[in-house]
Formats: sequence, structure tokens, C-alpha cells
Amino acid sequence: MTKGKFALGALLGAAAGVVAGILTAPKSGKETRADLKAKADELKAEGDKKVTEVKKQGEKVYNDAKKTVDDYRGRAERAVNSAKSELKAEEEKKK
Repeated sequence: MTKGKFALGALLGAAAGVVAGILTAPKSGKETRADLKAKADELKAEGDKKVTEVKKQGEKVYNDAKKTVDDYRGRAERAVNSAKSELKAEEEKKK
């Protein structure tokens, strides 16, 4: 199971537990709705924070991968150019 799926499951499980606890508490409907709204707002804020963190991590991974690809592309270009130069030099020697 991936970390993301586990985290989502844990978040949903926690939310379900909170809702169950609130619904079984001896409060009036108005108080219960207010508690549910407050908890929903809190969970939304936590979710938004996690989304921001995951986005930052994704951008870092993307940038690191791009840098690595660019580095290998540069190495390959230099190797090809070097091989071309050597072939050209050998051809010149044969003439």
C-alpha cells in the first residue's frame, strides 16, 4: 500500500470516528451541526495543508528528475560530439 493511500485511509477513518462520536453525543441538533461544521472546516484545512505539501514534494521530484535528465543529455551530446571528432580525425589521417 502506498503512503498516499494509507494517509487518505487514515484521514477518512479519523473523520468517520469524529462524526460517529459527535452523532452519538448527547447534544441538541443545533450544537451537533455546529460541531460537525467546525470539524469539517478543521479537516478541510488539514487536507489543504497536505495537498500543498504533496504538491511541493512533487515539484521537487520533477525538478530533480529534470536536472538529472538534462545532465545525462549533456553527457550524451558531449560523447557523440567526441566520437564524431575522433571519427573525423581518423578519416583525415587516412587521406
